[in-house]
Amino acid sequence: MSRRTVGIRRAAERIDAATPAQRDRAVDALRALAILGVVLGHWLVTALVADGGTLHTASPLQHLPWLAPISWAFQTLAVFFLVGGHVATRGYTSARARGTTYRRWLAARLSRLFKPVAAVLALWTVTATALLLTGAPYGTVRTLVRLALSPMWFLLVFGALTAATPLLLRLHPLWPLAVVLHVDLVRFGLGGPDWLGWVNLAAGWLVPYTLGAAWTRGEPAGRRGGWLLLGGGAAATAVLVAWAGYPASMVGVPGAPVSNLNPPTLAAVTFGLAQCGLALLLRDRLRGGMRHPLAWAAVALVNLSAMTIFLWHQTALMVTTASGLALGTLPGLHTVPDGLDWVAARLAWLPVFVLVLAVCRSAFRAFEQGPRRVGGRPSRVVRVHRSTGPAATKQAHRA
Repeated sequence: MSRRTVGIRRAAERIDAATPAQRDRAVDALRALAILGVVLGHWLVTALVADGGTLHTASPLQHLPWLAPISWAFQTLAVFFLVGGHVATRGYTSARARGTTYRRWLAARLSRLFKPVAAVLALWTVTATALLLTGAPYGTVRTLVRLALSPMWFLLVFGALTAATPLLLRLHPLWPLAVVLHVDLVRFGLGGPDWLGWVNLAAGWLVPYTLGAAWTRGEPAGRRGGWLLLGGGAAATAVLVAWAGYPASMVGVPGAPVSNLNPPTLAAVTFGLAQCGLALLLRDRLRGGMRHPLAWAAVALVNLSAMTIFLWHQTALMVTTASGLALGTLPGLHTVPDGLDWVAARLAWLPVFVLVLAVCRSAFRAFEQGPRRVGGRPSRVVRVHRSTGPAATKQAHRA
């Protein structure tokens, strides 16, 4: 065994040993899986096609609609909102018990959520300005900026729901689900205006968020609730896709008349319920898997940089694409995604995207984690986990 391998194992064991026994590692594992699912999904279905000196977006789902099941595996935002609702309601309840004001609690929650945004906005403001001043086509610049800033909508919705957490502590998920149902009924069944669908931007993500709050209250209890969500959500989604005309893809497809995600439709919400049910069923298995130090260390590190990874993954894709143009039109990077050869080439590019994203994480993680002190300091994960006793347990549960 090499010295490097031994060092990695020892570091993982230190993180594992510093984690309180009371911490629910399944929560961290679900958050990491949700973030990585979104990242991988975007990398697989987003193409920047070079066309006469300009770049425009395309998707293999346009040309290969039978690949729609890919979106079922990697559209994991519902799980992120489930975990977010669970952690926020648990943290707020704990903060209120300690006497912490709502304003202080919210400032702490939103600070880590939105601080990394400043770096993205600053870099892409400078980049877009420089590209326009050097004569880059406006269409190309607009495409790049829209992709880079596309994760922002998620943060705005998530931040708004976080701010409303005290009002959502006991809201039953059936209420926002009923709103989504009626909006789609008016929009699609009665010929209502398309703008009405944007009501679902809040109501649709309220469903998994309030389901997370129900998780905090101990609902749905046992495996029966998980199976009910999984089976009921999957059956409802199948009916909506097969007989109600909803798209099979759970992500937006360029040129499609209806997107399940932009804004969320009833099919996206029922599919999210199925995902949440599966997540709840996997909790015990994930807790067992997280007992392995290497697995837990990997999950802890992803959680430590979750927002940085999420905000910069599209930039990593675009940096790779732009750099590759110097070598010509490369398959899987600049070509039209209309065949299995493109899919195979894109899979080969994934390690490059990971490497570029790792560089972005190293460069910008201080915006999420805070600057390092002279002489180094333990990571936030280790610092949160290092203390012992009841106070430490409360602090760990807030992470």
